[in-house]
This record gives sequence, structure tokens and C-alpha cells, in this order.
Amino acid sequence: MSTTICQVMGFIVSSLGVAGCIVSTAMDMWSTQDLYDNPVTAVFQYQGLWRSCVRQSSGFTECRPYFTILGLPAMFQAVRALMIVGIVLGILGLFVCIFALKCVRIGSMEDSAKANMTLTSGIMFIIAGLCAITGVSVFANMLVTNFWMSTANMYQGMQNVQNRYTFGSALFVGWVAGGLALTGGIMMCLACRGLIPEESRYKAVSYNASGRNISYRTGPYKVGSGYEPETKTRKGAGYEEAARSEDGRRSYPSKYDYV
Repeated sequence: MSTTICQVMGFIVSSLGVAGCIVSTAMDMWSTQDLYDNPVTAVFQYQGLWRSCVRQSSGFTECRPYFTILGLPAMFQAVRALMIVGIVLGILGLFVCIFALKCVRIGSMEDSAKANMTLTSGIMFIIAGLCAITGVSVFANMLVTNFWMSTANMYQGMQNVQNRYTFGSALFVGWVAGGLALTGGIMMCLACRGLIPEESRYKAVSYNASGRNISYRTGPYKVGSGYEPETKTRKGAGYEEAARSEDGRRSYPSKYDYV
């Protein structure tokens, strides 16, 4: 029962993580304009992975997609690739995990096959979570570097050269989503251990007779014709061995031999 609960909880947590990665990748607020020095402005700029937007004080928002790929920084393209890889692996992991759930029966699938599928989906979720966390962290590092460079330029009297950008809400969503996917993948790997069938070990048991040991002798097998009368052997002191007389005749014990 605990294995099923761990598997279902891992599936739910991983699903939330993959959904969060998709939402984070589609959001436009990866970086927002810093309004610390100018809180009152007529234009507010923010950027995402796919387009940059400008929101005016009147409420009108205009977004422009990035029409070029080669003109973007290499780290920016790496963040895109990491998020896409994380989403693809997460979706594949969800499909595999659905068929690996212990509460779902598909034909005559054995528990060992479900255990392998559960481990595979768990590894996919872990890699997807790491890709999301890495991509968001790389983008955050880019923002921090550009922020301090812009701040240094402002102190040198070049404050109109470029605007400063800070963390957007999409970064926090990506961090949380990556953590959820990573946690769900670990739970799926732990549930895999409970699905592996235990190996049955049969130990040989020796039975000893309670009485004295009886030894059996093997001898030649005599085949009878089927018409011979059955001879009954009686155990006794006088019947252990029949003595032969000197003339070749067999002598049988008399009734006085038993006294």
C-alpha cells in the first residue's frame, strides 16, 4: 500500500513540476525593468525567452517576438534548449508513468515490468527537473552580471546607456517547478524498490528418522513368472537361517526349538 501511495504521489508531484516548467517557459516575465531609481515611469519593459514586451502607463501592452536566432547570445539559446529538453523529458516521463502505475492494470503486465517503467519515468523526471533548474539559474546569472555592469556604468555617468533588469516572476516559477519535478522523480525511484518482486529462495530441508538408522542393501532384481506362490518370511531366532544336513536335505526347526 505504501508503494502505491509513493508512486501516485510521485506522479502528482511530477505532473505539477512539468506543468510549471511549461508555464515558466511560456511566460514573458523572465526579466523585468528595475524601477528602483525611477519608480514613476511611462514605460515598463520586460522580456521573456521568446519575445520582449513594453507596457505603457495607459495599460496598452505591445510585445515583439525575437525574429532571429543567431543574433541572440549563446547563453540565452542554451537556456531555451535546457527548458525545451526538460519539458520533452517530463512529458515522456508522464506517459511512461501512467502505464507504470500499480493501480492501473494493462493486460498481463508483470510487476517487474512496472518496476522498470517506474524507474525509467523517475530518471526522466529527475533529468527534467535538473534541466529546468539549470536553465533558470543560468538566466539568473546573466541578469546578475548585466545588472552590476549597468550599475557600474550608472556610477560612471552613463546612466542612459541601458536599463537595468532584475528577476522576473517566471524565474521563481521555474525554480519551484524544477524542484517539484526533481522531488517527484526521486519518489518514483523509491517506489520502484517496492515493485521489484522478492526472489524466492528454497532451502533444502533434511529429515532424519526418529528411530535407529536403517540401512538398505541393493541386490539383483528377480523377475517372477507370476504363478509362483508368495513366500512369507517370518522373523525369529529359529527362522533366520535354515541349516543343511550332511545328506543335502534341508532341516527345519521343530517346535521344541522355541522353548
